[in-house]
Amino acid sequence: MKNHLHRKWLALSVLLMLFGFSGSGPRGETLFQVSTMAALEQGDFRGRLSLQALRRLGDFGIGTFDGLDGEMVELDGRIYQVAVDGIAHPATDSMKTPFAMVSRFKNEKPVLLEKPMSLAELERALDEMLKAKDGIYAIKVEGEFRKARVRSVPKQDSPFPVLAVAVKSQRIFELTDQSGTAVGYWFPAFMSGVNAPGYHFHFLSRDAKSGGHLLDCETKTVKVTINRIEQFHLLLMEPPAK
Repeated sequence: MKNHLHRKWLALSVLLMLFGFSGSGPRGETLFQVSTMAALEQGDFRGRLSLQALRRLGDFGIGTFDGLDGEMVELDGRIYQVAVDGIAHPATDSMKTPFAMVSRFKNEKPVLLEKPMSLAELERALDEMLKAKDGIYAIKVEGEFRKARVRSVPKQDSPFPVLAVAVKSQRIFELTDQSGTAVGYWFPAFMSGVNAPGYHFHFLSRDAKSGGHLLDCETKTVKVTINRIEQFHLLLMEPPAK
C-alpha cells in the first residue's frame, strides 16, 4: 500500500512541478512543499527532508517534524520547533520533516489592521485582500495579539496512527498580550489532498520563546503582508546538495 502511495506522489510531483499560476500582477514566488497533506493524514510521519535542505529552499514557512514532533515555524530564515509544552526551540539542521511548506518571503508594503479581530474575522479581512482564489498565497500577520490560542502535538510512536488520532493528544495553550507573528498560507479548494484548503497559520512570539499551530486569536494592531505564489514544487526526498 505504501509503495503504491509513493508511486502516486511521484506522478503528482512531476505534474505540479510544471504547473504555475499566472494571475494578474507582478510575478509571484515559489513554494516548496515536502510530501502531501493526504500522506500526513494517513499517518506518514517519517522524516524525509533535512532542515538543512529545507532552509536552502525558503526563509518563511510552516510544518512539523519527524514523528510529528511539535510544530514548525520558519521566520527570517530561522526554523523553530514548538514542543508539546508550547516552548519554542531553535531547530538543528540535522532534524528532518515529514511535511512542510516554505517560500522566500518578500516584505512588501503591509496593510495595517487596527480593529481587534478573532481568527475568523481576520480570515474574512484577508479574503478581501486576496485578488484571486485560483492560486496559493504566503501570509505574514505581525504585531500585537491580545490572545493567541495555540496547540502542539507530541512525538508519536511507530507504527504511527493516523493524524486524526495523533491530534487527540495535542496540548492547547492560551497566550496573552503577545507581540509576535502568524506565519501561514492559503490554498485553493482544488488542491485538497495536496494541502489543506483555506488558511493555515503557525504563531511565534517576538522573543521566539513560545508559539504553535494557531487555533484562534484576538488581534490588537497587526500588519499583514501577502505574497502571491506562482510556482509550486512537491518534494519527496532529499535533493542533492549544490
